[in-house]
Amino acid sequence: MFDKLDFITEKYDELAQKVSDPEIINNQPVWQKHVKEMGEMEPIVKKYKEYKKAKADLTEAKEILEDGDEEMRELAKMEISELEDVIEQQEEELRILLLPKDPNDEKNVILEIRAGTGGEEAALFGADLLRMYTRYAERNRWKTELIELNDTGLGGIKEAVLLIKGKGAYSRLKYESGAHRVQRVPETESSGRIHTSAATVAVLPEVDDVEVDLNPNDVRVDVYRASGNGGQCVNTTDSAVRLTHEPTGLVVTCQDEKSQIKNKEKAFKVLKSRLYDLKMQEQNKEIADQRKSMVGSGDRSERIRTYNFPQGRVSDHRIGVTLYKLDNFLDGDLDEIIDGLITNDQAEKMKNF
Repeated sequence: MFDKLDFITEKYDELAQKVSDPEIINNQPVWQKHVKEMGEMEPIVKKYKEYKKAKADLTEAKEILEDGDEEMRELAKMEISELEDVIEQQEEELRILLLPKDPNDEKNVILEIRAGTGGEEAALFGADLLRMYTRYAERNRWKTELIELNDTGLGGIKEAVLLIKGKGAYSRLKYESGAHRVQRVPETESSGRIHTSAATVAVLPEVDDVEVDLNPNDVRVDVYRASGNGGQCVNTTDSAVRLTHEPTGLVVTCQDEKSQIKNKEKAFKVLKSRLYDLKMQEQNKEIADQRKSMVGSGDRSERIRTYNFPQGRVSDHRIGVTLYKLDNFLDGDLDEIIDGLITNDQAEKMKNF
């Protein structure tokens, strides 16, 4: 581990010299690449410097313990005890910082919600989830853009596609992929019987063109008149777009914008992310048996969380955490469970580090 830390520190120092070189400053693409690399290394280098200082302080305290007077030795004993705890904690933090990074972590997110079993109640729950993730994005000062919305006309949604733009959005939201279950009494239920419904969530990283080999000849583009609750251009112009990727059968529709060009652009963005997700799933199948934990696997067939309205609780089944603050959670206060999922994911990775 320390050989790797020394190498990273040397690399960081080399880059620091390069970004100060006038020739490299004038070559902005290269300069930006070096600055980005430095930014990725900086937390590790900073923590390693803190660690080395603590180790030096520990060595000095041990020398005082051997050669100092009685009062100084007592102070040294206290300092040694504190420093040993600090060093142990720093070593753990360094191990976590050295874990392989998910290359998608800093990317924007395309989040898809689909109503599952439960009819209109499942659609209403889908609308609750859409609001929950929109509120979570607002809390993190991320921007959201609704790409597709297929509603029921009664306040529910059959399907929604939301683009979330913000630094680190995928690193936080990638654990949300899976089946979400709700238990509550529907408004239409006169007997007060609790119903169980479900909706599925898919979290995809927004991908660049270079990451997906998409042949335009493989995509059939159909345009049609948008439908909905009315408004300008609805049912009056062929602004809605449907893309069909013929090799895989993937279909993407978009009618959110009044412009056919903008709808087409958004639809291609979603299609690329879905194709990238398919590629990642194929790769993950080969290594799926290496991990028993569902955390971070993105398997959308697995029930990951239950929202129980009568008891006001939300339970994440992957880490065994239950919170009795369902209202706050649905208002976008997700960090406690997401932090737990990240910690658990790091612990799983540490076993093989």
